[in-house]
Amino acid sequence: MQILWFLPTGSDGRYLGTKIGFRAATPDYLQQIAQAVDNLGYTGALLPTGPFCEDAWITAASLISVTKRMKFLVAIRPGVTSPSVAARMAATFDRMSRGRLLINVVTGGDPVQLAGDGLHLSHDDRYDLTDEFLTVWRGIVSGETVDFKGTHLDIKGGKLLFPPVQSPYPPLWFGGSSAAAKRVAAKHIDVYLTWGEPPQLVAEKIKEVRQLAAAQGRTVRFGIRLHVIVRETESAAWDAANELIQYVDENAIAKSQQAFADSDSEGQRRMSQLHGGSREALEISPNLWAGIGLVRGGAGTALVGDPDTVAARMLEYQELGIETFVLSGYPHLEEAYRTAELLFPRLPLQNQTAQLTPQILSSFSEFVNNDKFAQQLQVAPVSTS
Repeated sequence: MQILWFLPTGSDGRYLGTKIGFRAATPDYLQQIAQAVDNLGYTGALLPTGPFCEDAWITAASLISVTKRMKFLVAIRPGVTSPSVAARMAATFDRMSRGRLLINVVTGGDPVQLAGDGLHLSHDDRYDLTDEFLTVWRGIVSGETVDFKGTHLDIKGGKLLFPPVQSPYPPLWFGGSSAAAKRVAAKHIDVYLTWGEPPQLVAEKIKEVRQLAAAQGRTVRFGIRLHVIVRETESAAWDAANELIQYVDENAIAKSQQAFADSDSEGQRRMSQLHGGSREALEISPNLWAGIGLVRGGAGTALVGDPDTVAARMLEYQELGIETFVLSGYPHLEEAYRTAELLFPRLPLQNQTAQLTPQILSSFSEFVNNDKFAQQLQVAPVSTS
């Protein structure tokens, strides 16, 4: 199992739907979160993309030199960037970070936002463009000279002079719930991401994408994008969930749900259906809570509970075929630590970093090194006079 965290490049805070507890996404704050991710044993972090957040590529590049291990899951946008330019960006980032790039292919689901970027295609046409884009991109980054003429792209002599560190290219991640999206995933993608739906719905997606990939002679790995609210007790976790939305009023919910309805994203439609814009019955599956989706687009569900329970739910997803969890929590800095401290010891993590040797408990320290030294302290106590 691998766990990634999330860099809130738009803003962060303790609560949803209010300016109370608001935190700006300053360079210093994002660096704090990135270094926590780097040191705590996370595989890396996802950076969002779109007009409501800082540019993901520039933000990620600014964090390369202040981190050592973490990988950056950064978006390429078919139709917004050409495949040749995206190939050069990816290869350069991979080289500068010494192989720490993951690629998130974002086709986009909000026609208004896409129009602002100059993209005016229908839903299925965007996925046709994504298919063409990835055909070209994969060829170029793999070292080929690409000539390609399709419905949307016309490339002549596309090539890359400086290859990436990872071979044949940085892994491609992708999320999409429509039939058109799943066809693209089966043909091109390394890791298929689903938002946090109940296990039975996730199982159906995995089965379908596996079958489509097998028809292409390929295999696909699977990940899930979720929030997490873990506390030492079950009751404390649910209290924290309710506190997170305590300032969310019905007007905010109505406005958010209307905005989500304008999207032609099948994934967003499925997220919105989980709660129907109502505060009633937000626990849509055991310990899976849809309260975040009342006012937040995209990933709208959270696993809520004590450490043993949340770990058990994650293992249930793993049994379905989920290898990677992209998690987040509010505020992201504190919750990165809390999640690592409470959950990581209970999970079969692939890349858990070696922990530093605990320090000494004495009159001058807060930590216990080991029983032997503790016994020594009892035999020969340190004088504080």
